[in-house]
Amino acid sequence: MIISDRVLQGRDAVLAAAGHHPYARAVLWRGLEARGYQRDGAVLWVFPPEHSNGGDAIGPAEPAIEICVALVADGVLRPGQSLHLPRHSRDLLSPRLTVSRHDDWDFLWTGTRPPEQPDEQRVVRLTAADNPAVEALIDEAFPTSTSRPGDPRVVNWYGIRAGGRLVACGADRSRGDIGFLAGLTVAPDQRGRGLGAALTAGMTRALLARHDTVGLGVYPQNVGAVRLYRRLGFTNTHHLTSIRLA
Repeated sequence: MIISDRVLQGRDAVLAAAGHHPYARAVLWRGLEARGYQRDGAVLWVFPPEHSNGGDAIGPAEPAIEICVALVADGVLRPGQSLHLPRHSRDLLSPRLTVSRHDDWDFLWTGTRPPEQPDEQRVVRLTAADNPAVEALIDEAFPTSTSRPGDPRVVNWYGIRAGGRLVACGADRSRGDIGFLAGLTVAPDQRGRGLGAALTAGMTRALLARHDTVGLGVYPQNVGAVRLYRRLGFTNTHHLTSIRLA
C-alpha cells in the first residue's frame, strides 16, 4: 500500500524529488502532469494513460520495485503496462511481480559538444515530404525501432543523403528539458563509412544549441554503438531495465 505523504503531485514535484536527474528531465515532458511515489531513495512516476502506458523510476532498484508491487496491489498499475526501472536482475522481481518482458538498456548523456566528424556537414533536417523515405530506411535497416514518422514523441527527423537517396536518419525526441536522440539508423550498405558518427555528432550539436544536455538510449550488448557514443562524449550513464507487467 502507498502512504499518502510519499505521493508527489505534478511534474515539478517529481523532478525536484528526482534531483533533476537528466533521465527524469528527458522523459518528463513539458506541460505533462505526472504522479510520483517515493520510497527509501527511489522515485517512481506514472503518466496519464493517454500519454504513456506506464512509467519510469530512478534510485535504488529494490525500493523502486517495492513501489511497483504496492501500485499493482492498489490497482494503479495493471498487466500490459511497461516501466523503465533502475537496473536489476529478474530474480529480484520473483515472486512479487510477473513480467512478460525484461530488457536491460542504458541511458547515456552529455553536456559537451562532440568532436567534429567527417561528413557531419551532410546532416540535414528532414521534412514531412521525407517521411516515406524514412519509413523505408527504418524498415530496411532498423525494423524494431520504436521511433517512426507520425510518432507524437518525435519533434524532428534528421538525415544524410547520398545521390538523392536517404542513407541515414535519426529522430529528435526532445519533449522534456533536455535534447533526446532516438532511432539512429544507417542503411546496411552504407555502414562502416562513419555515417553513424556523423549523424550522431551533427544531431547532438544541433540539440546542444537549444538544450544544456543531450541524451540517448542504447543496449549494452551493442558494443560498437556504445564505443561510438562514448567517443562522441556520451560518458554519463544511467542503467535501466524495462519490464512489461503480465
